[in-house]
Amino acid sequence: MTLLDTEKSIAEKSKTATTKVNRRLINRDKLETEILEQAVRLFAECGYEGTSIATIAEQVGLSKQNLLYYFPSKPVLYQRVLDDVLNVWLERMNSLADDSREPEELLRSYIVAKLQFSREQPWGSRVYAMEVIGGAKIYGADIRKKVVPLLRKDIEIFEKWIAQGKIAAVNPTHLLFAIWAMTQSYADFATQMNLVMNRKQLSRKDFDDAEKLIVDMVLAGLAITPATK
Repeated sequence: MTLLDTEKSIAEKSKTATTKVNRRLINRDKLETEILEQAVRLFAECGYEGTSIATIAEQVGLSKQNLLYYFPSKPVLYQRVLDDVLNVWLERMNSLADDSREPEELLRSYIVAKLQFSREQPWGSRVYAMEVIGGAKIYGADIRKKVVPLLRKDIEIFEKWIAQGKIAAVNPTHLLFAIWAMTQSYADFATQMNLVMNRKQLSRKDFDDAEKLIVDMVLAGLAITPATK
């Protein structure tokens, strides 16, 4: 074998090894996603205490020991589920602090994003709601640490708008509470909505109608004349 042949052989082996590593990483990411999808649904349906690692593993098609390779305990998995939910919400809250955009545009996009999360990831919203309703015994410290700083930033933006005469003088904290309640209810209380409307699930039109109503109510409450429709 020539030196060139040897170099080619080494390069091919290296490429093969790299491909195998990439495949393992892809498979790992895919499996983690499947675990999290089943975990968030079961935590939402059964609560933290009513959900077991064994049940989640069974739904994914893994043994309990194999699942524990990816998430070493139920608290770790529960923490990850709530982290994923809260990270999305924090991203939305952070977008409100962009003072380069006008209040109407920011509030409209914020409400749309919150409703979109309720429509696309209702299980995540319900897990978070159940944790909070239960007193946030497991995740309370994370909520204080992560939510409070962004809430204060958003309040400062609202106060700035009030001082500039861009919106009516309102209590920014309770305004945000009201927006959270209105948008998140379309995930957390979807079952009740479906029961009273005699249907199996909320439609896209329901969310579109909710978006228009909530946006109109918030803008009217802040004395903002809509520039867009």
